Amino acid sequence: MSEPTVKARELQMSRPVTRRFPRADAAVPEARSFLRQVLGDWNITDRFDDALYCLSELATNAIVHGGAGGEHFDVQVSFADNCLRIEVGDPAEGRPSMKSPDPDDTAGRGLLLVDALADGWGVVPCVPRGKAVWTEFKIETQQELPTGVRPC
Repeated sequence: MSEPTVKARELQMSRPVTRRFPRADAAVPEARSFLRQVLGDWNITDRFDDALYCLSELATNAIVHGGAGGEHFDVQVSFADNCLRIEVGDPAEGRPSMKSPDPDDTAGRGLLLVDALADGWGVVPCVPRGKAVWTEFKIETQQELPTGVRPC
């Protein structure tokens, strides 16, 4: 492979970064801080606010609906082919769904907002149990990853 192709590929991919958080309200700002750090390390500024907001919603859902006995949730962040992907995994078996809240309802809008802000989202099962809810963002600007970040 020629040098420019290797360098271009290095800019396109990063190893996923994962962190575990306790299933507690204080974990939402901790998860946002983690994402801020990862995006800063990777020099990703495009879609920054959308990514943080969607992570907040998914982390909150993991805390509120993460299932009995689930003491934690995991956040995984990856970047490949100009696509930022954030996954929030928890041990609950139930799959989230978008609601149709009434105007006076104080809850039920989170996934509607994720759907509006992200370029895609979905749910995948985890082994041995649980699920990961993912959201993706197309990153329009080519941004150089820091030294030491290598393709998978």
